[in-house]
Amino acid sequence: MSKKKHHNIDSALNVQKGIEQPSQINPKLTSEIGRFKKENLLPDIIFHGIITGDRTLLSRGITLIESDLPEDMPASRDLIQRCLPYSGSSVRIGISGVPGVGKSTFIETFGMNLIAEGKKVAVLAIDPSSKRTKGSILGDKTRMEILSINPHAFIRPSASKGTLGGVARATREALILCEAAGFNIIMVETVGVGQSETEVSHLVDFFLLLMLAGGGDELQGIKRGIMEMADLVVINKADGDNIKRAELAASIYKNALHLFPALPNGWAPEVLTASAIKNKGIKEVWEKTREFLSLTKNNGFFENNRREQAVMVFNDTIEENLRTSFYGKPEIKKLIKEYKNQIYKGEINPYEVAQLLLDRYFKEEGY
Repeated sequence: MSKKKHHNIDSALNVQKGIEQPSQINPKLTSEIGRFKKENLLPDIIFHGIITGDRTLLSRGITLIESDLPEDMPASRDLIQRCLPYSGSSVRIGISGVPGVGKSTFIETFGMNLIAEGKKVAVLAIDPSSKRTKGSILGDKTRMEILSINPHAFIRPSASKGTLGGVARATREALILCEAAGFNIIMVETVGVGQSETEVSHLVDFFLLLMLAGGGDELQGIKRGIMEMADLVVINKADGDNIKRAELAASIYKNALHLFPALPNGWAPEVLTASAIKNKGIKEVWEKTREFLSLTKNNGFFENNRREQAVMVFNDTIEENLRTSFYGKPEIKKLIKEYKNQIYKGEINPYEVAQLLLDRYFKEEGY
């Protein structure tokens, strides 16, 4: 019996006592069904972080204003109100172009050149969202590796969430937060070129359109709506064997621009060739941007454009708040679901019940 006991003690099959589990590393993170949820911060804390240059809190602030949760709306409005007096002093540049034109590479090279001149650069990159899942890849930071780690740059990818205009719903508010954080050059990269994707021109001071050469008939790639709003057209990827094709494309686009009506800002749009990967022609793009800013500030268009944009904020805020209030009411949600089923079955008139819902909403609101 003693022999058996000795055998058990010496056996390698004995279960050894494990080490104690370490405590949670970050006490601000709490586990919630396998996920981590960050602690909510007050708008005052986020605001002070923004104006002191804390890029992490700037990101938290943009996340807050992008939130669709009703409980986040008061804090979002509070944060924007706090940041407004510190905004308005940047140069806002919209950059659009067909997929594959090299927007991310262009922005990185352009941004690094501006930083070399002592500028602080923010990039609001808008990624398209899936209509089915509403998800986005948000991979712009991975395509701007050098710029993203520069201490004088800030890159924020955001999902369009189905918003038309090539920009996210809260892009305008994100601009305000970035300006309050001290970024004096802010670029808005849109999801692509289309007839409806011109909203970015209503958010920025200067609209830059990137185009490609060598794709066949160059004029087939022109979308009239977006071409009419471009302050500068740049034929990108003008390097290697593509230089002659880029120069030919530039000539074609110059001729096409003469067919469009004059811009109200008094500026005559130009066409340049550039190679972002070779850093050629990028300096000329900034020179043209400065020429544009000088002209529009002297003729009063710059200030008038900013005022018109403020009026658009007024209109858009009313529409957004009405939409949120209407669809946020539980009884309205219930009726919408019921009416949709009846409309699908052909039992009721969609125009009639839509008006009934609106009448009920305004009656309950006391109008």
